Amino acid sequence: MSKPGAPKKGGRSGSSSPRNKTASSRPGQGDKKAGRRPLLTGESGSKPLEERRGNKKGPGHGTSSIKSSRPGTKKPGRPVAKKSTDDKVRLNKYIAAAGICSRREADQLISAGLITVNGKSITEMGSKVNPDDEVKYNGELIRTERKVYLLLNKPKDYVTTTDDPKERKTVMLLIRDACKERVYPVGRLDRNTTGVLLFTNDGELAKKMTHPSSNKKKIYHVFLNKAISANDMKKLAEGVSLEDGIIQPDAISYASSENKKEVGLEIHSGKNRIVRRMFEALGYRVDKLDRVYFGGLTKKNLQRGKWRLLSEKEVNMLKMNAYE
Repeated sequence: MSKPGAPKKGGRSGSSSPRNKTASSRPGQGDKKAGRRPLLTGESGSKPLEERRGNKKGPGHGTSSIKSSRPGTKKPGRPVAKKSTDDKVRLNKYIAAAGICSRREADQLISAGLITVNGKSITEMGSKVNPDDEVKYNGELIRTERKVYLLLNKPKDYVTTTDDPKERKTVMLLIRDACKERVYPVGRLDRNTTGVLLFTNDGELAKKMTHPSSNKKKIYHVFLNKAISANDMKKLAEGVSLEDGIIQPDAISYASSENKKEVGLEIHSGKNRIVRRMFEALGYRVDKLDRVYFGGLTKKNLQRGKWRLLSEKEVNMLKMNAYE
């Protein structure tokens, strides 16, 4: 179990990881017509992405407040309210802060009677707990720890899971020395898919990054077994029919004008093996698949198999949902 806490400023890296921060930027909305403008540039396979900046001006910004008063009069003083010393927090928030799940899912655990506080089962919504209360889930003590946000450039032949019954190599081996807190991967990458993979113990953020309603953008560099024709690129751009429905990318283009076997593809769907299945539907085999962008994060300047901690700015931008 894990406890929340403020992430450290800056991006602390692993023993061989670079210290520089990932440039956060937002790509242009690529033309869905095949070959119009490449999605991928540079050796890392990622195009500089531009941050979406919200309006920082709050209500009334730039205006002066006007106070009215009568000359020669003085309003009677009001009693000063004492600050509350109540440190209690809602139980669902306490559980989510421990990285167990989101608040909504915590409510379900509470109503199911799976949460106890100081030995007593709690099923009432809105219940609060003290920081020193003993809170257990399924009989196991919940310990809240500082929040950790970790980015890995995943290599191939690693399974995206915390534990594999087949005893294959998991991505957890690559970050075992990153932190003492228990973090877990956000979303999945196939065993042979490489690229951007986020780890955290922040249940709220993990839910935000993976829920379909969040509509998080993903950009892939696709390497095919043979050159793909312009006609098939057009078919992909218009949408292909799969067993679970029609899927259409947000943008698609050749990765370079010289090599028609490499494609850049932008998509929001998080369905299982969706990129591979799209190309298989048209008779192509994906030999290599690299995710270069996920919800505002890139693998720029991060070597394969290496990790780094997110900067405070990156974490705040993710929490504010400032990235697609």
